[in-house]
Amino acid sequence: MTVCLTKVRRREIMKKIPTGVSDLDAIIKGGVPAGSVVLLFTEIGAGGLEYVYTSSAKILRVKEEPRDISAILGDVCKGSVLPEDVFYITFSRSKEDILDEVKASFNQDYYDMIENGLKFEDFSQEYFQRTMVPSGWSREPNANDLFSESTESDLLDELVHFLDNNAENNMVVIDSITDLLTNSSIDENKLVTIIKGMRRASKKWGGIIYLLLSKGIVDKSLEYQIIDSVDGVLSFEWSKTSRSSQRQRYLLVDKFMSVLPHLKREKIARFTAEVTDYQGYTVINYQKIR
Repeated sequence: MTVCLTKVRRREIMKKIPTGVSDLDAIIKGGVPAGSVVLLFTEIGAGGLEYVYTSSAKILRVKEEPRDISAILGDVCKGSVLPEDVFYITFSRSKEDILDEVKASFNQDYYDMIENGLKFEDFSQEYFQRTMVPSGWSREPNANDLFSESTESDLLDELVHFLDNNAENNMVVIDSITDLLTNSSIDENKLVTIIKGMRRASKKWGGIIYLLLSKGIVDKSLEYQIIDSVDGVLSFEWSKTSRSSQRQRYLLVDKFMSVLPHLKREKIARFTAEVTDYQGYTVINYQKIR
């Protein structure tokens, strides 16, 4: 694992991995603890994906140009660690679709970092294999069958195998848990158990795993099970009050045992956020929660 420019005695401090959102990293003193599984619990369009793209692009940029760490991530991250690689796991979306979205939303520098540095892992063949989706829709049409092949490969087993081989010292984005929960072939209980196991194994891996989950897609009891199974929850939502713009984005740190106790009391709040093509996802202010 690469140390961000300072000689730090790792035994003396808790290793942190930057989020890539500099104002947030400043507040939580350098990032989130290494070895964390973090749920990005997002309302549709409220910033979960933008957070992922921003985090990935900025971390990849600093890995390419370590001297720019202060300008990109802030001075507080000089004592943090960087993942060796950044992986992006997708089930229903193609790499090209994601790159097109990044290109339409951010400037060329962000796009170049993600196109050249992000390592995509496409599980679409396994995801669609027991559905009525034609095989050519999810992969190169190199077979004569009309529908996806009915194979014995299990998507969750393949995901576990991939993490076992690639999660150590790395940042892994799983896009998304929503896809898995809305696939009729996926056992919800098995998925929750895997997330719990992932949380345990992540302490050994020492990297960070982000799980994307859209709000309101599955019932509350299942949402709570998933929330209870991870280390931290960053919640992305739209304003719901008449006193502010209906298009205002907010970020809440809903759960993070190793982060919340270190926040100053006045900072335990709902953070106002915005997304720009130049800076990506940024925290611009905070509001106390009464």
